[in-house]
Amino acid sequence: MEISAAPLIYILIFVAVVVIVEGIYLTVFGKSISLNNRLSRRLTLLEKNANREQVLEQLRKEMNQHLNAKNIPLYSVFAKKAQRANIAFSPQQLIAVMGVVAVLAFLMLTLFTSATVGVRVILGIVMGVGGVYFWVNKKAKKRMELLEEQLPDSIELMVRSLRVGHPFSAAIGIVAKEIPDPLGSEFGVIADEAAYGRDVTESLKAFAERMDSQDLRFLAVAVTIQQTSGGNLAEILDGLSKVIRARFKLFRRVRAITAEAKWSGMFLSAFPIVALLMIIVIKPDYYDGVRETSAFIPAALFVGVFLLINIIFMKVMTNIKV
Repeated sequence: MEISAAPLIYILIFVAVVVIVEGIYLTVFGKSISLNNRLSRRLTLLEKNANREQVLEQLRKEMNQHLNAKNIPLYSVFAKKAQRANIAFSPQQLIAVMGVVAVLAFLMLTLFTSATVGVRVILGIVMGVGGVYFWVNKKAKKRMELLEEQLPDSIELMVRSLRVGHPFSAAIGIVAKEIPDPLGSEFGVIADEAAYGRDVTESLKAFAERMDSQDLRFLAVAVTIQQTSGGNLAEILDGLSKVIRARFKLFRRVRAITAEAKWSGMFLSAFPIVALLMIIVIKPDYYDGVRETSAFIPAALFVGVFLLINIIFMKVMTNIKV
């Protein structure tokens, strides 16, 4: 029985590409960029550079640079996710990273596979772009999950600050000091902008739109209504925190209920691909008898299209909005 290791090598090279991108990111920006730090990135930068204005300018640039670069060809696919992940790389640097890892993938394919030059070039580009996209998407998902989890606690901290007599801008500053990233740096930027004269409601609205978060929109609307119509902001935010926390609990409950269906969908979607890879690894000549027939390519396309439709429908059926 002949065994081909090529599919496994391709998978390992793709994993290596993702690890290399993460390594480059941590090497350039250090541990301050990690979401696992108790100290927010803003406070870390302020420790290194006491100039508050320069730190604010740097963070604002990082927070808006990707959406401002949507006009770069093909970069619009990355822009929204890179913005939500708050990737500190500039768009040009991220594109350069894609090029670097694509070249590294090509070199690894050259060393460990016997594929033709054309195939290696195409796979290198696909792995470079796909690996960076996978990494950015993973970063964005993790950051948004942390942000949604931190938001109720942050609002409750603001409520306690308001009840002891602090103004709203000072309450935001307290959140920036006490809450780690991602909300720590985000609210720190809002507090700094307020100190330099920008309206807090405008900063909150811009933050909500940049993150595309419904809960943040609720917060921005609540603060806007209070500033225009008056009322007890502490009570308004207290009610909002309870609503967001209840919504978060409901979301987790829905996710638990739909977990079985999601895993079934993932299994049904991945099984044909895994089976195909196993066949290629265990018996590379399995399809040689039909590969040259006229029906092979149409049949393969037919199966591929139906597999894609299956993945889309499974995703739609198990994606419940709360």
